[in-house]
Formats: sequence, C-alpha cells, structure tokens
Amino acid sequence: MSGRQGGKKKPLKQPKKAENEMDDEDRAFKAKQKEEAKKLAEMKAKAGKKGPLTQGGIKKSGKK
Repeated sequence: MSGRQGGKKKPLKQPKKAENEMDDEDRAFKAKQKEEAKKLAEMKAKAGKKGPLTQGGIKKSGKK
C-alpha cells in the first residue's frame, strides 16, 4: 500500500460563482419581499401586545 489510500477523499474545490446581474423584475421582487417583511413585522409587534395567538403546547414543569 502506498500513500494515503484509506479514508474519505476531499471533494474538488468548485470555482466561485460570478455575481448575477439583477434585472428590473428581480429588483421589483426583492423590493416587494422587503415590504411584506416590514408589514409582517408590524403585525407581529401589534399582536405581541395583546398576547400570544397560539399556545406553546404541553409545558413541562421544572420539578422531577
């Protein structure tokens, strides 16, 4: 037996991907996602003041 035959072989390194140019549709889609995320965060903040909407399920006590 010669050298390092046993064990897991390392995969070859992949070349780095070039930055993709974004067209107008991609920019509009990203902007729409950001707007929706902002609205969702605002709704969560408002709902957080009233209390949780769902229960956490079965709660375990710290006692054994």
